[in-house]
Amino acid sequence: MLGTLIGPISALLDKAVPDKDLKEKLAHDIATMAERHAHEQIQAQLEINKTEAAHTSMFVAGWRPACGWICVLGMAGNFLIIPFANMTLKLLETGVEVPMIDLNTMLPVLMGMLGLGGLRTFEKVKKVERNQ
Repeated sequence: MLGTLIGPISALLDKAVPDKDLKEKLAHDIATMAERHAHEQIQAQLEINKTEAAHTSMFVAGWRPACGWICVLGMAGNFLIIPFANMTLKLLETGVEVPMIDLNTMLPVLMGMLGLGGLRTFEKVKKVERNQ
């Protein structure tokens, strides 16, 4: 939302601030505001993630692995189990076919989880990870 406000605010600065250096500094501050805000949100979420992962209750610490396993089961169903089941049903000439699982709602979750894992691997390769 902040990103959509930057352009109009910068245009107002042209009219309201006569000092060129001050105007450039304010424009820069406004332009980086959205990035700083996003960074702060990510940092806050990382702190929440650490707290959840350290929790002793399976219902608090276990929901992320559960999401991962559900995604794995969905992928396994679509790419292994259902095709082999359909091949078997076709060989048996039953005329029945098992429908595929709709992955449209699951794939963004899986890609997000894999992307976060990929970023962690990238950090380790670049040797910039923090061990806590």
